[in-house]
Amino acid sequence: NVYFCAMRRNKPQPPIEKLTIDGIAQTGTGVGRTPDGQVIFVKGAIPGDIVSVTVQKKRRRHLEGKVSNIIKASPDRIEAVCDHFGVCGGCSWQHMSYEAQLRHKQTEVNEALARIGGLENVNYAPIIGCEETFAYRNKMEFSFSARRWLSFEEINGDNKIEDRTALGFHIPGMWDKIVDIEHCHIQPDLPNKIRNEIRNYAREHKLSFYDPRKQKGFLRSLMLRTTLSGELMVVMQFFHEDKVAQTGLLTYLKETFPEITSLQYIINEKGNDTIYDQEIHCFSGTAYITEKMGDLSFRITPKAFYQTNPAQAEVLYAKALAMAQLKPTDVVYDLYTGLGTIAQYVAHACKKVVGVESVPDAIVAAKENAKRNKIDNATFKVGDMRKVFTDGFVKRYKTPDVIITDPPRDGMHKDVVEQLLEVSPSKILYISCNPSTQARDLAMLKAAYKVELSQAVDMFPHTQHVENIVLLSKRL
Repeated sequence: NVYFCAMRRNKPQPPIEKLTIDGIAQTGTGVGRTPDGQVIFVKGAIPGDIVSVTVQKKRRRHLEGKVSNIIKASPDRIEAVCDHFGVCGGCSWQHMSYEAQLRHKQTEVNEALARIGGLENVNYAPIIGCEETFAYRNKMEFSFSARRWLSFEEINGDNKIEDRTALGFHIPGMWDKIVDIEHCHIQPDLPNKIRNEIRNYAREHKLSFYDPRKQKGFLRSLMLRTTLSGELMVVMQFFHEDKVAQTGLLTYLKETFPEITSLQYIINEKGNDTIYDQEIHCFSGTAYITEKMGDLSFRITPKAFYQTNPAQAEVLYAKALAMAQLKPTDVVYDLYTGLGTIAQYVAHACKKVVGVESVPDAIVAAKENAKRNKIDNATFKVGDMRKVFTDGFVKRYKTPDVIITDPPRDGMHKDVVEQLLEVSPSKILYISCNPSTQARDLAMLKAAYKVELSQAVDMFPHTQHVENIVLLSKRL
């Protein structure tokens, strides 16, 4: 019975011909309407396309499909430069002109604040784009796999597939399938060469690649981090200890790529490959790399968060500082401070800044960074953001004139929003990488605060993601 129910649910849908794509979803997929008015999300389509669509899934309120033929291309459509485009799951807008990408990101921000936030008459500044739209990412993580994803051509071809190993990205929706990456265009050239050389070495020396289904294999994951000044970190993750094999590989990397500043490794035998609960061993070089931002420097460890587009991060922070219009007498709270980058960036413009973060290791790093940067008016505290603003905390550090908040994609917990309303600073500067959750939080603040300005900043070219800064002032 279960089998036949599944068959009925997956009954093939007839193809849709000459579908006009007139919108784009937050996931980056094109949106159109079938002749009978059903909404359909179409992978590979962009606004302005007229396409034939193969329907893949029928949901309760919409359909999902993929482009089978482009009848008339959108004027915004361009040729993607990457051989892995449409397969690896990244850079989903690489087939759209950058001017169009910025236009759609601006629209996403405006519509989120209006529709979800219920905000009217907002002053929207034009989105700030990136000067460099490729090779901008300073951190990439790749997975080893004994189960390489096979294309339809490979599966249906006559050639026998001898090697199923891969080093690359997870196929979207397939936890155990990895697409083998030859060149990632949003990563600099040197890390690309290092990744490929690691894979070549592993195959040549018959090192086993991790099999997530069987949970066995030696090579598990690879992290590559770079800085604008040219420092480079390599972190190898092994599933089990093999001193001969790991020493051989790491020594080869050290000798072949003297540009590596920090060469580290992890032995991770648990079920998932997250590193935050793992011990990290430094094989050679330093246990960190150092990024510069203006006159400031920040040490970045394997577990540390730092903006993945460092050049544009400075543009973002400079714009945020300009919007805040801090005075020398201002007390500033910086919520979700992480390594203290924003707090230290604005410290020179105010009397005192207090950075708050729930991750103890991040606060330790923030204090060390501030000390190296000779900043003596920044204080960093570990705390649960929902509980931090006690009467004692505010009394000790003074009522803030300005609160800067830069939460993760989920936005602020409603208790944090209520804390902001209770503390009642004159201004709030809200930086977000998710306009939808930002708009949700702004809806809870709008009775007490007015949105003075919304400034979108593109940090992630060729993806649907966008950063947005909103300046709020307390209503009189």
